[in-house]
Amino acid sequence: MRKTITRLWLTLRHQIFGLRYRRLTIEYIDDTALIVLPEVFNPVLFRTGEYLARAIQATPTLNGDKHQQPLVLDLGCGSGVGAVFAARCGAHVIAVDLNPEAVRCTQLNALLNHFEDKIETRHGDLFEPVKGQHFDLVLFNPPFYLGQPKDNLDMAWRGKKIFERFADGLKNHLKPSGCALVVLSTDGESRAAVAELNENGFMINPTLQRDFGNEVITVYMASLA
Repeated sequence: MRKTITRLWLTLRHQIFGLRYRRLTIEYIDDTALIVLPEVFNPVLFRTGEYLARAIQATPTLNGDKHQQPLVLDLGCGSGVGAVFAARCGAHVIAVDLNPEAVRCTQLNALLNHFEDKIETRHGDLFEPVKGQHFDLVLFNPPFYLGQPKDNLDMAWRGKKIFERFADGLKNHLKPSGCALVVLSTDGESRAAVAELNENGFMINPTLQRDFGNEVITVYMASLA
């Protein structure tokens, strides 16, 4: 009951008092500017995107051999925050989202940050646009709730069998030494997501975690056992 009340209050606060919700705005993470379109998930207002950016910068996969360019998949890219920060680390990124406004937003942020040669965008559902490709790193900031999305923005919050389809597809799109960074919150179905990854043979380790009071956000690293 307490969890439900907290979630309703946060939604009400963001919608009524959050001047950056469902509006065209520019957010900053460190010195990196990000355009956020009205129908795209705000990575700073809702914290998880910003927290993913912190994890990306500390990922060994992107801080190893500088002579090789890692191939990264930013799945459900939203504003493109993951793609931009992976590109900053020298990776070539394919950014995918079911929301066409998110694809457009990522394209804008690639241009804004001068990474148009490193970030490629594709429109589609989960791994469908990258069939047959394998990645050194997969980034995923999933919808935390189950259900049918009501509009483009709601795709960032709700989805059908998201965790099952992600866990099943991930094992077919990672290179042998590859891994995934998955952002999960206790204000959502985090246990179900971890369980699906375990059932599909992944080793799960938390790399970053922070308690914000109303929720605990954790970035997990998933790799094949």
